Amino acid sequence: MIRLLVAVAFVLSACAAQAETLKLAVTTSFAASGLSDVLLPALQEDTGIELQLFVGDTANALALGETGQVDAILIHSRRDEETFVEEGFGTHCRKIMYEDFVLVGPVDDYAGIAKSVSVTEALQRIAKSERQFVSLGDDSGTHHKEQSLWADAGLLPQQFPNWYNVAGTGIEGGLKAAATLEGYILTDRISWMNSADKSGLAVLFSGDPVLFSQYNFVPINPVTHSHVAYDVARKVERWLTGSRAEELINGYTIGGETPFTFNAE
Repeated sequence: MIRLLVAVAFVLSACAAQAETLKLAVTTSFAASGLSDVLLPALQEDTGIELQLFVGDTANALALGETGQVDAILIHSRRDEETFVEEGFGTHCRKIMYEDFVLVGPVDDYAGIAKSVSVTEALQRIAKSERQFVSLGDDSGTHHKEQSLWADAGLLPQQFPNWYNVAGTGIEGGLKAAATLEGYILTDRISWMNSADKSGLAVLFSGDPVLFSQYNFVPINPVTHSHVAYDVARKVERWLTGSRAEELINGYTIGGETPFTFNAE
């Protein structure tokens, strides 16, 4: 009996030793989408790897990666990711999937942005009409995207305080502010789908390829942080770019709509 108990203990100890964990920093929009509730159990079933998610805005995810507190990051801010890799914190960016950003505004569309043929034209229409616009101002990936879109449109909206408003309260607070002001706001589609209160607002412009929001998986550089689980990160990367992840991502819906499109190469 004693020998049997020792053998069982040895087997359990060996299994525990083989169990692998990956610390992954993700954005709040990804966490709020609910897709992780589908992907994580399937990943653990197939690989035995348990994912521990660290949820925050893009700046928080990057900071966790820079300081080696996580083993990989999954965010949707291309310019930040490229800088992150160039500075030696990540080894590479691997495409996983994308969603998109949309311009939301009052159903009466006072600025007429629904007539636009590009997001640049839509923003220029808002600026010309001086209708209220709400910026998240929260250092999130969506906020970074909004700032780059204004720059690409040749505008510095911060110079127009009479119509440019900084919420600083996250997407739910930003949408409430836009509804109150009968103004416009840029949001990712998932946050719009999950919004509890869309009173008076509608998606008025979408579809410009510039608005696609690419999610990339970035392993932390083991040269910079030798303690990170780089080998585990590569295993997770292979699974996320495989056929089962493709099926789960493309098959996931929110209210009958498919928020993500798998595009791993």
